[in-house]
Amino acid sequence: MQIGLLGFGTVGRGVYEIIAGREDIAIARVLCRRDLELPDAAVTHNFEDILNDPKIDTVVEAIGGLHPAYEYVRSAILAGKNVATANKALIATCFDELIPLAREKGVFLRCTASVGGGIGWLSELERARRIETIHHVGGIMNGTCNYILDSMTRLKLGYSEALKQAQALGYAEADPTTDVEGIDTWHKLIVSANIGFGVSLDISEVPAAGISRIGAEDVANFSANGLVCKLVSTADCLSGNYSAYVQPTLYPLGQPEAAVPANYNLITLEGNISGRQSFFGQGAGRYPTAYNVVQDCVDFLHGKGFYTAPGRKVAIDNSVKLRYYVRTAQEDLWLKENTEKHWAGAVVTKPVEVSVMHQWLKAHPDAFMAAFA
Repeated sequence: MQIGLLGFGTVGRGVYEIIAGREDIAIARVLCRRDLELPDAAVTHNFEDILNDPKIDTVVEAIGGLHPAYEYVRSAILAGKNVATANKALIATCFDELIPLAREKGVFLRCTASVGGGIGWLSELERARRIETIHHVGGIMNGTCNYILDSMTRLKLGYSEALKQAQALGYAEADPTTDVEGIDTWHKLIVSANIGFGVSLDISEVPAAGISRIGAEDVANFSANGLVCKLVSTADCLSGNYSAYVQPTLYPLGQPEAAVPANYNLITLEGNISGRQSFFGQGAGRYPTAYNVVQDCVDFLHGKGFYTAPGRKVAIDNSVKLRYYVRTAQEDLWLKENTEKHWAGAVVTKPVEVSVMHQWLKAHPDAFMAAFA
């Protein structure tokens, strides 16, 4: 296998280092903005050099984001090249287009590293779905947020200090918005649910709330009540109805989710035969993510393509009711009517619909909320 590697950042460099010295896979060209010299691969600033190289049969996309990643991946597929990517935003957004296109062109497309870093979650989801019906997927899917929340809980750091530590360790980007606002987790949930349920979620109906508004007073409240806050994704398929959302969630001490440390992930599926299965591992970092990119390339050598064809487009019904912890400077009439009790500068709501709670949060940019698991 001859690979054209797009990007030489954290993941791209990891892919290059893992593949170095293998006899069955080689990196022929690397697309990189920087001037770079590599002993065993040509470096180019022009994607066309990779696209038009007949020796390159596989493209590894490690640049992230939607553009120009989308244009590069689509062009590679049209040119008859396999694609391995860690780009969850690309797969979540273009799921319905790229997978059928790859099938039409007779090439392989895989994205195992896009969810769960080094866990191999999507591969396990694929195996489970071969013999059972999956009715739940979700969990802790973002190592950056988990590191921040874990540091605030265990080390009593403030949000800003915990974020700076995550950035210093390479777990968080200079602009952490995608992680801390739940967008990264949102993309991962959509990819997971589509593969696990064999459908195509209407992504415009899947709400996401992040952790950027959490404060030390919230963590103190949680600790005083034996609770730990995690950013959690949830997707369920029950009796033909689909729900999906991302939000901070409170777990009692002793629950597996409450104990997930540092930048680790804990992702769960529930099926009608196997019951509950949870997968634990590092969800961020060069080598965990690059590991599964290379695994996808090895799968190509064995003739293994994408996990499942896109299913029918389905609507989301987030009418499930949960209790929420809410801290806000201004309690409006709706919140007062739905308050069950006050809790040290915050309130605990009566059970309210997930969709309604997320709509309320959008209208209150000062507020922080977390659901009770």
